[in-house]
Amino acid sequence: MSKIYVITSGKGGVGKTTTTANLGVGLAMRGKKVVLIDTDTGLRNLDLMLGLENRILYDLIDVTEGRVPYKKALVRHKKFDNLYLLPTSQVKDKTAVNPEQLVKLCEELRKEFEYILIDCPAGIEQGFKTAIAAADTALVVTMPEISAVRDADKIIGELGRADMKEIELIINRIRPQMVENGEMMDMEDINDILSIDVIGQVPDDIKVVTAANRGEPCVMSHDSEAGQAYRNIVGRLLGEKIPFMEFEKEGFWSRLKHVFGK
Repeated sequence: MSKIYVITSGKGGVGKTTTTANLGVGLAMRGKKVVLIDTDTGLRNLDLMLGLENRILYDLIDVTEGRVPYKKALVRHKKFDNLYLLPTSQVKDKTAVNPEQLVKLCEELRKEFEYILIDCPAGIEQGFKTAIAAADTALVVTMPEISAVRDADKIIGELGRADMKEIELIINRIRPQMVENGEMMDMEDINDILSIDVIGQVPDDIKVVTAANRGEPCVMSHDSEAGQAYRNIVGRLLGEKIPFMEFEKEGFWSRLKHVFGK
């Protein structure tokens, strides 16, 4: 049985699309047949992260409106024959696809792919409601900043109201020295605030930016700390017991937990 993940966040700029690209490539590196669906209509970037921007002929809207079958719109990755992208439109808006259309498409994709990863628009508007409709599990991406965690808290509440049963957290752009100094929330602090399981922590790594600019996600690089963190998350998605990267917990940020009403 295939698995559908939606990768979501409360705000933009926390690394949601980067996470989608790295997990997709990471799963393909492990031999899984994977399709990534970009549902951030009007603001697509997943094709850039994968280096596929010049190979797009059709998009998600062409498929859901019945102009082409989904197989014609899929773009195969240049290095992994088992990894595909279904890009979205750059000119339509997020109301161009409704939840029923995405659910129907994903049911078709389940027959061919082991893993379906949906890159969700930031926020809680119609695009969010569409993207989560077909998913089995939500991966919420946040950063160790109060505003990002508060927005993640809101997203988790919306997922709960939508009856999403499986929700896991990925903490991105952690700076170990700031964590050690008690100046940045660590994994346990954030997990305590948001009350959901953490499946990954990704350190701040300049190689994420350089890799994205090359269209080669850092999960492919074995000299990148972030790449290793994404490979660890992939392993956990596959059911492996992999320890988290260790950061010293100072507890400074625990005083801010009352902000969230927990």
